[in-house]
Formats: sequence, structure tokens, C-alpha cells
Amino acid sequence: MSLTVPVILGSVRSDRIGIRAARFLIAQLEARGHAAPLVDPAELKLPLLDRMYKEYPAGTAPDALERLAALYRRANAFLVVSAEYNHGVPPALTNTLDHFLEEYYWRPSAICCYSAGQFGGVRAAMPLRAMLAEMGMPSIPSLLPIPRLQDAITEDGAPNEPRLEAAAARFLDELTWYAEALGARRGRGTPY
Repeated sequence: MSLTVPVILGSVRSDRIGIRAARFLIAQLEARGHAAPLVDPAELKLPLLDRMYKEYPAGTAPDALERLAALYRRANAFLVVSAEYNHGVPPALTNTLDHFLEEYYWRPSAICCYSAGQFGGVRAAMPLRAMLAEMGMPSIPSLLPIPRLQDAITEDGAPNEPRLEAAAARFLDELTWYAEALGARRGRGTPY
């Protein structure tokens, strides 16, 4: 089954390394036959959240929000690529996610976290997991942490560490399982 899995990147820094992880995961998803469009807050340039997409009268939301809403409605799952800023979730990621709500419902998410240091961003993944569940897209049990990302993956998204491909394969197998299971159940209806 071919899935649509938006890859939501969480950093807007000019020298960000997270784009490497996003490129790697997009290639892995596409190799499985899935659509994996990049959601990049640096390109979207969304304003700080003042009004959620659902709060705009029909047809009046900014174009970037309309495009994202259409993408999210056809998504089977979401893959979030998050750095760790001061042991927390990057503000650009929070802002990008917070513009929507119902569009996430009943779809799983997966978290790839990273850092330039040895912990791989896992301290940010824990509050992010709670946030994603609250938004209606609970994260799968596994994480894909990538420590020392600047060494682990090249700028164009090629892995420098053999373990990454095996870890990503297990991670994406799990996400696919959840996406297919929740998709089948969504097809029979949701509680509301």
C-alpha cells in the first residue's frame, strides 16, 4: 500500500543540520513507494500563531495554510524531524504544528530526533510525544534518534553509518504498520 507521509522539519536556522535527516528519511520512504513531501518551516514562513487554520472563514486562510491543510487531509501518517533546543522542542516546529488540529486526527506520527551531540535529541522527543498525542496523532512507540547528525548523514541525505539504514527500516516498518492499521479503522468511522 502506498502511503502519504509528510516529513515535518522543525528547524529554520540557516546552518541547520536537520535537513540531512529529513532528506535521508524522504529517500527511505520514497524507496518504499510512499509519497514523502517535505514540510519546511523555513520555506513556509508561517507567522507566529495568531489564528489556527480552522479559525479562518472558508477560503480566506493564507495560501501556505490551504496547501498544508490539503496535504494533511490526504496524509496517512506524519514523520516529525526534531532538533533539541534547550532540552525542548524547537519553536519553529511547535509553531508549524500548532496551526492545525483536526487534520491530524486518527493518524499516527513518528519522531526522528537529532542533535550535534551524543544524546540524539531524545530530551526533546519526550515532550514532543505528549504534544503529538494531544493533537490527535499519537507517536509510534519507537524513536529514531540520530546523535552527531553532522557526521552520521551527509548534506545530501546519504547515511555515513550502516546502522542508520537498519534502524530506519525498523522505524518505518513500525510507522507503516500503524498507518495501515489506523487507516483501516478510519475507513470504518471515527468516534466523532
